[in-house]
Amino acid sequence: MARLFGTDGVRGMANTQLPPELAYRMGRAATIYFGEHSEGSPQILIGRDTRISGEMLESALVAGICSAGGRAILAGVVPTPAVAYLARKLHAAAGIVISASHNPFHDNGIKFFGGNGYKLPDKVEDEIEQIVRDIENGKTFERPTGENVGRIELRQNLLEDYISFVMSTTSERFDGMKIVLDCANGAAYKSMPAVLERLGAELILIGDNPNGVNINDCCGSTHTENLRLAVLKNHADIGIAHDGDADRCLCIDERGDIIDGDHIMIICAKLMLAVGALPDKTVVTTVMSNIGFRQALEELGLKWEVTAVGDRYVLENMLANNHRLGGEQSGHIIFSDYSTTGDGLITALQVLTAMKKFNTKASALNALMTTYPQVLLNVRVQDKEACQNSSAVKLAIVEGETELGMSGRILVRASGTEPLVRVMAEGPDKNQLIRICNKIAAEVEKFNA
Repeated sequence: MARLFGTDGVRGMANTQLPPELAYRMGRAATIYFGEHSEGSPQILIGRDTRISGEMLESALVAGICSAGGRAILAGVVPTPAVAYLARKLHAAAGIVISASHNPFHDNGIKFFGGNGYKLPDKVEDEIEQIVRDIENGKTFERPTGENVGRIELRQNLLEDYISFVMSTTSERFDGMKIVLDCANGAAYKSMPAVLERLGAELILIGDNPNGVNINDCCGSTHTENLRLAVLKNHADIGIAHDGDADRCLCIDERGDIIDGDHIMIICAKLMLAVGALPDKTVVTTVMSNIGFRQALEELGLKWEVTAVGDRYVLENMLANNHRLGGEQSGHIIFSDYSTTGDGLITALQVLTAMKKFNTKASALNALMTTYPQVLLNVRVQDKEACQNSSAVKLAIVEGETELGMSGRILVRASGTEPLVRVMAEGPDKNQLIRICNKIAAEVEKFNA
């Protein structure tokens, strides 16, 4: 049987792959689990994004929580990192986010945070999943009655607590700065405008009118074309884009060039180094970071550590080694001094703070790193393991690496979710990269027979 929890919770098309019946069982199972590890009735915080299916799934989760005697605290529409922060602040047993992040509106997801604000370990997810399966199979669990039935609290004021927290992560004000903000018609549509307006910025808003079906629709961090046009049209100092649940942030500089997660980490590393907030002089990144990222770190006199793709692996490394800054090219950046997960709002404030601290334009900060051309080919295969062990594939990789020398790199890795092998090369000459990737891909394709 396939594992219920994926790399970031349970996700799928709402009402089919993720029906309310499953949400009910997950709410009930989580309450049973945390009830066994809590004193008294477990308190579980729920936040969601703006998808039309969010209220349906929220209602089902709440029914499951209350049926097991838990107390459901509803924060309403809030960013994912708000749930992580508020779960800690309220000393909740757990936090639940209803969101499918950057996916289209018809998808949705359910993911958990522990009371410490961190995503649940695999072991805990497996235990909750086992309870879900037991419920499905008719196992009887205690059903509280009378005054022991669970309760619901509507706490719309919690968003204000999170807004105040985000504002506390910068000592700067942004008076005189013109900012275009794209909220992806998602979870940040109330909070981020409030943060920036209170800090004095002049705002031009797009993607701030959610209707349940327009989240991530040609907007947000996965579709920055309209943000770029708005920055240029309005002669703005910078553009900021979040994804649907606002744990990511990408930016557009005043020239219209994208500032991706690699560039953002360089900017933030320079800022943290300047204010003494990067004592280990190390940034944690994944294997997908551009080769220019490492060169930029070297120029700043900094080190780096590399993990597998995924924010959970970045965070694991940061916690194990007490690092302060880490993230991904996608704009999922973690500041361990402030948050237990990626926070797009805090990330944006750090970029703006750097502009103020160094009294410079976004394009000048963006230029701290040169992004090398990158070519990525996804090759379908039937046997990923045999492909990676192939001497012919290894030889093609070695030949490509020899040709690129120190000026580039090659990464060939199997997809963790699809029958694909990803062939990626970086270097100064894109035509050369295409030729090298095609040669490696030709050997990989032999394993699709």
